[in-house]
Amino acid sequence: MMRRNRLTLMALAASLAAGCATQDKTMTPSAVFPSGAGALAGTTFERIILGESVEGRSIEAFVFGSSGDPVLILGGTHGDEPKSVYAARQLIDVLLADPGLAAGRHVTVVPVVNPDGYERRRRRNVNGVDLNRNFATADWAVSKRHSRYYGGPSAASEPETQLVAELVERLQPLRILSIHSIGKRKFCNNYNGPAADLAELMHASNGYRVAPDIGYPTPGSFGTWAGFERQIPTITLELPSHDSRERCWKDNREAILAFIRGS
Repeated sequence: MMRRNRLTLMALAASLAAGCATQDKTMTPSAVFPSGAGALAGTTFERIILGESVEGRSIEAFVFGSSGDPVLILGGTHGDEPKSVYAARQLIDVLLADPGLAAGRHVTVVPVVNPDGYERRRRRNVNGVDLNRNFATADWAVSKRHSRYYGGPSAASEPETQLVAELVERLQPLRILSIHSIGKRKFCNNYNGPAADLAELMHASNGYRVAPDIGYPTPGSFGTWAGFERQIPTITLELPSHDSRERCWKDNREAILAFIRGS
């Protein structure tokens, strides 16, 4: 499986180098594009299969733009946070309808990092691993097998984690947005690495508090791996789980577009 995943990621890197000049003509209106039956016409974008989950479900990336700053946006790392998937898919729909919103940027959106968990509406992947505790960070540690936050038998043990890590290494994004949701009114623009200005930028649109720390230990997290250890400005957008998915998108549409622009 990993050989196939590497090949597809190499294809993604090649397409970015070529300027994403081709249009994916296999796309048809579906749940991926909630409102965009006619949005494909004249749009420069590419749909790429990055690889597969544990159970063989495709993990897709949607690439917009032909040049400029590489920006990465992730949704659905936790399968029980469907609002994050909805927001990522709404963003895809918006960029298809108005490609100018991605002008001067290479925007790569992965709407469902954990498709097996999302299928079941479960936080962890089908191996019972919390993907946001599975990255090969300095603070990764063995945890209890049946814990909600089980980090896996070893760091980066899961194919979904490996795909995201290799995608980051190949894309070399200038900034990353990872969309999640959270309860107990802890919604926020959480930032890792040199991303305080981006968190403030998003705050200006969504009003969420700016949080340099989520408030509890997160060993093996993506934010630590990408933001702190690789110094890529990384925002974890924590949507309020008590709000509807439509409200979450309405409150964050402009914040996410500002993140893409970087200003």
